[in-house]
Amino acid sequence: MAQDRITGADGNRFGRETAPLIARAIGATILGSQSNEVTYKGSRAVIKCAARKTNSVGVTYHMLGRVDSVLGAFQQPDGSFEVRMLPATIFAQQMRPTRSRGASAGKVGVVSRGVFERRGEYIKNVTL
Repeated sequence: MAQDRITGADGNRFGRETAPLIARAIGATILGSQSNEVTYKGSRAVIKCAARKTNSVGVTYHMLGRVDSVLGAFQQPDGSFEVRMLPATIFAQQMRPTRSRGASAGKVGVVSRGVFERRGEYIKNVTL
């Protein structure tokens, strides 16, 4: 399903509420209140959360230039989250531009859950 303004806002809220819980569960430290940027095992990363039926996560090009990796937290059918780490370089190679015509148009790259599953390093399964 394509995202609209309402589902986009819902997704943003979901990620902002879920990422700090994921961070705590994997031992990452949130760096501020303006993004889901963290330090994880001595590296800078961003946590991107995807609800059960969401097949991709997006990162702004600006953020991608600041982090070493993207931590994708993908919700499983049982409600838990499988967390996988994808190096920022691989994210950049595999991303496609967002289809949004709104504020994120031209500013966000999107990578599918499948790329994280095939190319990402498994971190942990987290139950919140």
